[in-house]
Amino acid sequence: MIRRFFTVGGFTLLSRITGFARDVVMAAVLGAGPIADAFFVAFRLPNHFRAIFAEGAFAAAFVPAYARTLTQDGKLAARSFADRLALAMIVLQVVLLIVALIYTPAVVRLLAPGLSADPSRFDLAVALTRITFPYLALISIETLIAGTLNANNRFASAAGAPVLLNLAMIGTLTYAALFPTVGHAAAWGVLLAGVLQLALVAGDAERNGFGLRLKMPKLDEPTKRFLKALGPAIIGAGGVQLALFADTIIATYLPTGALSALYYADRINQLPIGVVGIAVGIVLLPEMARRLAAGDEPGAVNAQGKAIEFALLLAIPCAAASLVIPDLIMRALFARGAFSNADAAAAGQTLAAYATGLIPFVLMRSFVAPFHARGDTTTPVIAALTGVALNIALKVALMGPLAQVGLALGTAAGAWLNLLLLIWFANRRGFAKPGESTLSHSLLLIAAGIVLAAVLFFCAQFLAPVFAKLAAFRDEGRLAALAIIGGAAYLALIWGLLGRKWLRGLIRSAEPAGKP
Repeated sequence: MIRRFFTVGGFTLLSRITGFARDVVMAAVLGAGPIADAFFVAFRLPNHFRAIFAEGAFAAAFVPAYARTLTQDGKLAARSFADRLALAMIVLQVVLLIVALIYTPAVVRLLAPGLSADPSRFDLAVALTRITFPYLALISIETLIAGTLNANNRFASAAGAPVLLNLAMIGTLTYAALFPTVGHAAAWGVLLAGVLQLALVAGDAERNGFGLRLKMPKLDEPTKRFLKALGPAIIGAGGVQLALFADTIIATYLPTGALSALYYADRINQLPIGVVGIAVGIVLLPEMARRLAAGDEPGAVNAQGKAIEFALLLAIPCAAASLVIPDLIMRALFARGAFSNADAAAAGQTLAAYATGLIPFVLMRSFVAPFHARGDTTTPVIAALTGVALNIALKVALMGPLAQVGLALGTAAGAWLNLLLLIWFANRRGFAKPGESTLSHSLLLIAAGIVLAAVLFFCAQFLAPVFAKLAAFRDEGRLAALAIIGGAAYLALIWGLLGRKWLRGLIRSAEPAGKP
């Protein structure tokens, strides 16, 4: 299983690296002005709906149902189940797309009301949203196909598909002079990426015998289980996205540049969440669903424990760096072209606020998986909506004194409450939980992170006058030096506190699950 984490995490890391290259290009060309704000609204809207109807609710309900059908009834039954859902998904997405394109101004006015006071930004956001919104339909079908591949232990193409989004946007931004504005160039890159991502996973599925053959939907037992899980999953995903909508809505009332600061800070914060947290969840969910369907409760619990330890091992140094040297990170990565040092400082403060909730965000999928694997999408919804309530309340309370930093702190607090509730609900349900070794290893990993934060803080102060003498690349050089020093220190801490045997055992724990 850990090898599959590395497969998904590796491709996700490649996606984040190319995403960083995309953001560097966007920061230099778009900057943090009105065109950037309009594009980020247009970019967020289809992604919010994607998280509700595709990668959020649909995947949470579909993957366990498909894996259970695959394990208990065989490949033909599972394929027929996917074929019927595909046709229903296509019809739903076409209807949603038509409605969205007709009522785009109303949607933008509802979800980004602050733009209404600036007609030029509002009109541009509407125009760009009409270009980006079809991405939702394309990526929703891609998500269904990716779910069938993941349930059959094929993770590479689905994990690598987001790379195409970054490459497509870099390509269109490179030729931005051919478009009415730079925002139009970025928006057309999003739409092109949807076509390419769907083509990639559909081709992989076709080559391996999982290609879709559309069939009329039928209300059989697998479909009933799927629909029973889908309703609560939509509510839960919608609740989480409501908090993100709140970010967009509130940020449009803040000074120009707040949306951009949130975007760039979130991009860095999402690196470990995507590479580690989401990758772990993608692999863990079908793994636990198959094991539980086969009656292997101890194997499912062991898989969860390994996932928690692996996620913490990789996420803790990211949290330490984002809390201790956020300004340096943002200056080194983005402060060039139209993106000023002042923009980097605002984004750095936002990154530090996001980082206070990085650990629960990374662990969330590992604690949601036991519920989803059992077909229970209702309990995680209760936890998610409770976290969202706290999230939004804090956003409203903190937006005045702290601007976009307050929005990030609200997001972090909501994540902590969500995670704690998931743990509490799992105990109440009597789920078998990872053993004492997982708890002790987790505490040692946290201790290593605290020491690492201290090392980064003091080394950053020491290196500042050294790199200030350089004529160029001062921030980039200091960040690279700290990455090397921090990486060596963290490895030494892990080696000393947990030992080579633990590290080797974690990486090599790839015992195969029962074959479907």
